[in-house]
Amino acid sequence: MSLFLKPSDDVPALKQGLSRRRLLQALLVGGLLAPSPARAQVRDDIIGTLRRHTAVDTDTFVDLARRFDLGYTEMVAANPDIDPWLPEAGSIVLLPTAHILPHARRQGIVVNLAQQRLFYFTGNDASPVITYPVGIGRQAHETLLGRTHVVLKRQAPTWIPPDSIREEKPWLPRAIGPGPDNPLGDYALSLGWAGYVIHGTNRPYSIGRRVSHGCIRLYPEDIENLFKAVDVGTSVEVVNQPVLVGWSEGRLYLEAHPTQEQADELALGGKMTPEKADDIAVLLADAVAGQASRIDWNKVDETIRQRRGVPVPVLRG
Repeated sequence: MSLFLKPSDDVPALKQGLSRRRLLQALLVGGLLAPSPARAQVRDDIIGTLRRHTAVDTDTFVDLARRFDLGYTEMVAANPDIDPWLPEAGSIVLLPTAHILPHARRQGIVVNLAQQRLFYFTGNDASPVITYPVGIGRQAHETLLGRTHVVLKRQAPTWIPPDSIREEKPWLPRAIGPGPDNPLGDYALSLGWAGYVIHGTNRPYSIGRRVSHGCIRLYPEDIENLFKAVDVGTSVEVVNQPVLVGWSEGRLYLEAHPTQEQADELALGGKMTPEKADDIAVLLADAVAGQASRIDWNKVDETIRQRRGVPVPVLRG
């Protein structure tokens, strides 16, 4: 049975104006909607642990992001009351180093644009998931969504500017060979989508921002590790999931990230316009089975409003 209620569904409460969230809450508590029991089993959907850093005079979020393998925008989202360029010495900076895994096949490479983060499922029991922050496509040049795979690995690649970039920068040479001026950095993984590449960068400060023409860029040290780990044929899935739900050690967590538009606002000015999350009640209902009465809806609302990009427990008791 689908949990997605459409305006045309013959539910009297909808006609009485009951909010979508409260309707779903009432239906779940009353047992009228029953998600699959498999959804309720305890599982570990979170990797990493949140950390904190005491700022010193020389810190900036750009420097801290690189040091702790984070992206710039996720640092700003996690610390809305701290100046990213002049954090006060002694202030406590939250490092968003815990992540709910995206809802996708747990194999190969998965990129969640909303998290601005790449996850590599290694197939190794000792270290099953590795994650790196990424830079992604900017407005009008968004990174594609869907499934593809790695078709070519190139070390010390030559960059041939595509027509879309040459239109903006006609002075560019026809090709840029290996070296510090190469936007691809030292390693590149070409995808099955023509013109799309996972690569390094000669501008590491761009990681955690929407700045590319659609390609996915990593810190130089991260792409080197990923390049060595993956083979041609490795699957790649790109999703855009600003709101994530997951279980860890018997607790349900909610993680809300800025939308792509909000991320642009944060990167430019450090503030964002609040946005609602569609179907958050459905997402939670699908995860909690018979425990809907334990959902702390005030915590849910606060998490969605703030969108700090960190896992927050949302069950009472």
